[in-house]
Amino acid sequence: MTDHDTVPYTDLPDYSDMERIERARAFYQAIKTRRTCRQFSDAPVPRDVIEQAILAAGSAPNGANHQPWHFAVISSPDKKKAVREAAEAEEKNFYENKASDEWLDALAPLGTDEVKPYLEIAPWLIVIFGQRRGGPNPGDDKQNYYVTESVGIATGFLIAALHDAGLATLTHTPNPMKFLNQVCERPANEKPMMIVVAGKPAPDATVPVHALNKKPLDAISSWL
Repeated sequence: MTDHDTVPYTDLPDYSDMERIERARAFYQAIKTRRTCRQFSDAPVPRDVIEQAILAAGSAPNGANHQPWHFAVISSPDKKKAVREAAEAEEKNFYENKASDEWLDALAPLGTDEVKPYLEIAPWLIVIFGQRRGGPNPGDDKQNYYVTESVGIATGFLIAALHDAGLATLTHTPNPMKFLNQVCERPANEKPMMIVVAGKPAPDATVPVHALNKKPLDAISSWL
């Protein structure tokens, strides 16, 4: 083991057990209202909201603290149009040629298809890239570790932060996604992993009843 600098672990408040229970319950009550939105308003959202949410995402745990992610934020109408056109082309191919009957049956209750108008309507698209190489400092070119896991955790933080700010979100993963490198002007060694659409819901936005069915605690956990 080599010597390394440390600082005291002093940031956590010293809640009582009851306070911890109440805070955990309050967080659950807040986060369980998050729903995927497919009908967005074009109402503007301040850039600072998105910046703060990305900073929250950037605080996520990750492999060796290399922070192997990049968030390309799109608000330009031309860029959003380019994303929509390319994504819809990939989605059309998916629905017509790639998806199995079982997969299409699973999607049917959600009412999704290849048409993605929200990619142009919502004020913000956040394209999340995983970086195979990088490191903790600008200009580093080191091997990154646990890229998929790290980006997944950061994306969860991002969605939670956006929801806490009162914004609707949608995760979109067209396949393949390499067109996003070109649209977002990112290097080929970065892997586009997800688009997070963020904005205010349209006044007539709805949620499929199917999406409200969440597994209970005893179906998603075991206690050993």
